[in-house]
Amino acid sequence: MSGRPGFAELFAALPVAVIVVDPDDRIAHANALAEQLLNLSERVMRGQPLTAILPPPAAGDRPEGQGMAFYDTEIATPHGPKIRVDFVEAAIADHPGWRAITLHTAASTRALGPSARGASARAASGAAAMLAHEIKNPLSGIRGAAQLLGAGELTTLIVTEVDRIAALIDRMQDFSDTRPLTIAAENIYPLIGHARRLALAGFARGVTIEERFDPSLPPAAVNRDALLQILINLLKNAREAARLERNPRIVITTAYRHGMSVAAAPGKPRVPLPIEICVLDNGPGAPVDIADHLFDPFVSGRPEGQGLGLALVDKLMRDMGGIVQYAREGSPEMTTLRLLLPRATAP
Repeated sequence: MSGRPGFAELFAALPVAVIVVDPDDRIAHANALAEQLLNLSERVMRGQPLTAILPPPAAGDRPEGQGMAFYDTEIATPHGPKIRVDFVEAAIADHPGWRAITLHTAASTRALGPSARGASARAASGAAAMLAHEIKNPLSGIRGAAQLLGAGELTTLIVTEVDRIAALIDRMQDFSDTRPLTIAAENIYPLIGHARRLALAGFARGVTIEERFDPSLPPAAVNRDALLQILINLLKNAREAARLERNPRIVITTAYRHGMSVAAAPGKPRVPLPIEICVLDNGPGAPVDIADHLFDPFVSGRPEGQGLGLALVDKLMRDMGGIVQYAREGSPEMTTLRLLLPRATAP
């Protein structure tokens, strides 16, 4: 059969599991991937209460008409094995009570729970401590010996390279700092503004950094210095990613995401992370083969990259109880680095 595909064909072919729920909390539609994931046909699911087929994660109070999202969550399905998915529910516009639920399997998620990449972080911490001890002290001796040789092109080269390696070791030592961060209620906008001014005065000089802000965001529970370092790292990463574009673009957005939460650790209660900060750029994005490992230490999409910037961002976000995600989104498509942070509790 030729011609334009209808809704049924398009819905069935969606590359993500989708379930449509009516105002009575009963399943109205399920596409092919949802059938495969839940091991049930749409015919069997249609008309059944959602909780009888797919018990939603505990959501607590949800504002009327708002969606919710649970990342890397385990759901015990009544008719199959437990599944670990990203569960995202969104209201359908102009149809009160109707919702669409998407289920992304955990294998396709990127940079989600605060415990994710823990083994990589611990490995980086051990490597940092070892290298700092074994390399940094001899470097100071090499630098001093080079300076004793007197001025000259080779001496300058040696000193420059020693300083570069020492700076790299300093960055690696950040991973071995296990001291807990001091968390306080902070207005994120002065921090974003400060990071933006630093970028425009230095590495992003001449590039327009757009702002799309939700002005009503409440204070976030963060460490001021850590969040500022994260923002500078992301802006620097965005500038590098878009360096070959004729008209490089960097965009900073903020939003409040109702229902966004993540498990603090296996068996622990889920923690709401409603405050969102995104840094977007119009660069080409990460190569497909490393996109799932961008936040691992020593992984970089640039030949000259050290693979430490985003790994440090991930560590600092986890230290503050938040998460960082990578995505390619929008039309035209842009690279998005998304920070999700907890809201500060009332004193």
